[in-house]
Amino acid sequence: MKLLGIDIGSVSIKFALFEDTGLDRTGYRLHKGNPIPILNEWIILFKPDYLALTGSGADQEMGPYVNEIIATGYGVNLLFPEIRTIIEIGGEDSKLIILDDDGEIGDFSINTICAAGTGIFLEQQAHRLNLRVEDLDKLALKSRNPARIAGRCSVFAKSDMIHLQQIGIPEEEIVAGLCFSLARNFKSLIVQGRKIILPAAFVGGVAANQGMIKALKQTFGIEDLFVPDTHAVIGAIGVGAYARDHNLLQRPEVLKRRLSVKSLPPLNGTGPKAIKTRRFYRSGNKRYLGIDVGSVSTNLVVIDEHNNLLARVYLPTAGNPIQAVRKGLMMIRSDLGPVKIDGVGVTGSGRYLIGAFVGADLVKNEITAHARGTLEYDPEVDTIFEIGGQDSKFIALENGKPVDFAMNKICAAGTGSFLEEQAQILGVKITEFGKRALQAKSPPDLGDRCTVFMASEMIHHQGFGVNQDDILAGLAYSITRNYLNRVVADKRIGERIYLQGGVALNPSVVAAFESVLKKKITVPPNCDVIGAVGVAILAKESGVEKSQFRGFEIIDIPYDTRTFECSSCTNHCQISEITIEGERLYYGGRCERYEKKKRMISLPNLFKEREE
Repeated sequence: MKLLGIDIGSVSIKFALFEDTGLDRTGYRLHKGNPIPILNEWIILFKPDYLALTGSGADQEMGPYVNEIIATGYGVNLLFPEIRTIIEIGGEDSKLIILDDDGEIGDFSINTICAAGTGIFLEQQAHRLNLRVEDLDKLALKSRNPARIAGRCSVFAKSDMIHLQQIGIPEEEIVAGLCFSLARNFKSLIVQGRKIILPAAFVGGVAANQGMIKALKQTFGIEDLFVPDTHAVIGAIGVGAYARDHNLLQRPEVLKRRLSVKSLPPLNGTGPKAIKTRRFYRSGNKRYLGIDVGSVSTNLVVIDEHNNLLARVYLPTAGNPIQAVRKGLMMIRSDLGPVKIDGVGVTGSGRYLIGAFVGADLVKNEITAHARGTLEYDPEVDTIFEIGGQDSKFIALENGKPVDFAMNKICAAGTGSFLEEQAQILGVKITEFGKRALQAKSPPDLGDRCTVFMASEMIHHQGFGVNQDDILAGLAYSITRNYLNRVVADKRIGERIYLQGGVALNPSVVAAFESVLKKKITVPPNCDVIGAVGVAILAKESGVEKSQFRGFEIIDIPYDTRTFECSSCTNHCQISEITIEGERLYYGGRCERYEKKKRMISLPNLFKEREE
């Protein structure tokens, strides 16, 4: 008797062939979103009498199906009955399985829709570093002091890596940091306080990575983490053995290619175009500087007392907000000359750091700044959708005042980085994205999953013959639904809707919002720098008599930096301490503790003053 156990995962397909004498051979191949031809090839090659399947890519229609938790637990217990804890990390799936003394499953946990604790997280970061994924473990083992990279969304981790590269952290320390990041994520999101009962085994495709083995050992305090030779095919072994022992036997059939592509309506029209222009109604004598420091971009504008836009700069933050602001000020000085600045307002995630650095007269949160900027163009606006590189916001207004708001948290699926990541994978320039997506005839429904998982979803649809323009339109729908489902959620959406942020420059996204909501979407002028416009107006309206602005001379002020780790949560963010003219400032991107700590930058130490 020949029995073929098949495990179809999100990234790979594995087989285990059983003969009368037991396990005969195993195999493992990447399927690139189309596992059926490989499965048929194995059925024709091995001519099995029976077939059994497991994995996230298999279903009941393909043959006898066994849940992957059961299959993995059964496979490990069959070969290694002494094991009590199974750590499995695959391409897009991670699991923790606890076995009792009889080898039965006592408890388990699996990852959700986030890929931060999975193998594809490492694969995408390797791609960003221009490395092969198989080279990661060799580099990681060379590390002596792993860099601290936040164990959160893969897209956010990219920002951390850019920052680390810019300050000269060696490549091997960044790679080791990624391994520890994944291990911490597994501990916080999947283990969630459960006790690791020894002995423990590490299985799944990622178990081939020596850097990950080292990171898991240190993270969980396990001296001897067992990695079997069959770590990559343990699910296939388990499903075959389970089907044999429980008489779940069925004759195999060569399967037809499954066409399961659900289409969405085409994105009609060209979508409104954002206007990037200066506005001159009356020429004023005063100048106000607005700075919006975000995770991905830093924007600077200069307005006059009539709110005319005199200059604008949009450039990448690139993990170094001070350098970005210095460059922006240099560009403004080149454009306007050495003008006198009568007031400075700063907003964005780096607002306290940059506020202290430039000598701001006003520091405001992004919600207030974006609302004020939009109200300048339309006093009747009641809804603002703002989508930036890694941050998304929703603002509801009544009578010109914000009355409700929401922001994205730890997922970047509804942000500009989502589109940028997918365009890069497809080899499409982000500037061509919108035009091509609007030409699509039949956009596929790609869902609203994690941006990392979306790469597999695109490969899956390409395998079914979906063309690139249709996929781009499907991505425009995905970012729209992600934003509406995860940021707006059940909040009220009005009738006068403005879309702003860098993503508003993509006409296909504007068209997708109009298609989903069945409402008109307006893109305001200078939509990509509107936060900076808003905070500049707020600085003007604050009635500054004498600005604290340090002047354009700060472009040349020397400063020192050092980095340290924030341990207030499982992210372990890398914080930069910056010393300028004896003043210490802090920058930590999205670190929650930093968000609280930085509020102390411009405040006096009242306790110290009292003691003195």
